[in-house]
Amino acid sequence: MTTQSVHNLALDLRVERFPYHRPFRISGHVFTETELLVAEISDGTHRGRGEGAGVYYLGDDIAHMMSEAERVRGAIESGATREDLQQLLPPGGARNALDCAYWDLEAKQAGRPVWDLAGIDAPKPLRSTMTLGADRPEVMVEGMLAFDPETPIKVKLTGDVEEDIARVIAIRSARPDAWIGVDANQGYSIETLPGLLPTLVANGVSLLEQPLRRGREVGLDGFERPLPFAADESAVTLADTASLVGRFDVVNIKLDKCGGLTEGLAIAREARRLGLDVMVGNMMGSSLSMAPSYVVGQLCDIVDLDGPIFLARDREPGVRYAGGMIHCPQEIWGGG
Repeated sequence: MTTQSVHNLALDLRVERFPYHRPFRISGHVFTETELLVAEISDGTHRGRGEGAGVYYLGDDIAHMMSEAERVRGAIESGATREDLQQLLPPGGARNALDCAYWDLEAKQAGRPVWDLAGIDAPKPLRSTMTLGADRPEVMVEGMLAFDPETPIKVKLTGDVEEDIARVIAIRSARPDAWIGVDANQGYSIETLPGLLPTLVANGVSLLEQPLRRGREVGLDGFERPLPFAADESAVTLADTASLVGRFDVVNIKLDKCGGLTEGLAIAREARRLGLDVMVGNMMGSSLSMAPSYVVGQLCDIVDLDGPIFLARDREPGVRYAGGMIHCPQEIWGGG
């Protein structure tokens, strides 16, 4: 869809904080809350909303997101379109919040849902992974057993080979039939990675996400991948996508990384053209973050939209998880 210039728009920006139930640990980081930039764009009759969680490993925190969004306030309120936004701001959480607010506004103006404007079929419930933060194996097993038995599981690793092997074995033993993927969050090197792979293969792990640090992807040139490798931190924007071929099998799209639904859809389509599988993930936002990602998820092979399960409170209405699936009512966002 091509947006039309609309003058006399009003932009509202605010920060909202959502604490977690408990600390969430990944390789190199422990999180206790998520700080979200909420953007609302109004034409005086209709109001579109979006939120951005930023990208912690790129320094895209709440202060940076707010500064970036304020920088383009004048252009937006003077009638800049969603297409203009792609040049006004670089990828990141601020552009994500604003881009999604534009989509929501356009849907309300047109009286058509976002999926229709985006040229995709009506959304269906999606099988979504649930993530286990890195912890002692017995704690992770306890957390996994609280999920629906049909739920695919994503296991956070830390880069400690012995500890990660123990985590994988414990989880597979407790859930013999589950789909299991693991996420190293850049925790391994090309020297330590071979020590982990036999355990992943022996335990039927279906995906290894981001084993090496961003910027060291060349280490995967010629490296034999005994299971699919997914790029997350190595795949930030559309411009990164072509460089993944031959090094990764899957691209993990996150709207906070690429700067919104507009570029997220473009990455999904380009990845398909290049022969890559497509995954959609999240940066731990609320249901307002999951809703536009759910639209991208309709084009994906793997879906990881579990951010709200970590929050002590979510928005109402919110996404719903049942039978290993995520259900996202149009009332949350983008329903037109």
